[in-house]
Amino acid sequence: MTTHFPVKIKKLREDAVLPKYGTPYAAGADLYACMDEDSLTIESGETKFVHTGLAVELPEGTVGLVYARSGLAMKRGIAPANKVGVVDSDYRGEIMVAMHNHSNVPQTIEKGERVAQFVIAPYYTADFELVDELAESGRGTGGFGSTGTK
Repeated sequence: MTTHFPVKIKKLREDAVLPKYGTPYAAGADLYACMDEDSLTIESGETKFVHTGLAVELPEGTVGLVYARSGLAMKRGIAPANKVGVVDSDYRGEIMVAMHNHSNVPQTIEKGERVAQFVIAPYYTADFELVDELAESGRGTGGFGSTGTK
C-alpha cells in the first residue's frame, strides 16, 4: 500500500526537471541533473556537486533522503559521496547531489540525466535521557558481524 501526500516543490531554474517515479511502486523518485553546461565531467577519485535546480518544502515530520541510482553506481562507479544525503524539512535551498567517482576513469554526467533517487520518509526525534545502565538484551554488546556466529 502506498501513501500519497502533497509536497511543494519549486523550480529554481526553468529547465529543472521535477522528480519522477519510475514505476507506481517505486520508493524513490528520480532526481535530474540541471546545469548551465551540456555535461559535467567528474575525474577518477573526484567529487563534484550536481545541481537539480529544485527546492522542496517537505511536510513536518518527514525527511528527504538522497540515494544512489543503482545503475550509475554499479555500471559507472559514481554515487553520492556522503552515501545518503539528508534534506531536512526546514531546508529551503537547492537540492544538490555531491557525486563521487569511484571508478578509474573520468565519468560524464549529461544535462537532464537521472543522477539520484529521492525518498521521503517519516522520522522520530528523540529526547535523549542519560542513564547509568541500559536494559539487558539477548544480543548484548555484540556488533560488526557478531550475529549468526557460534
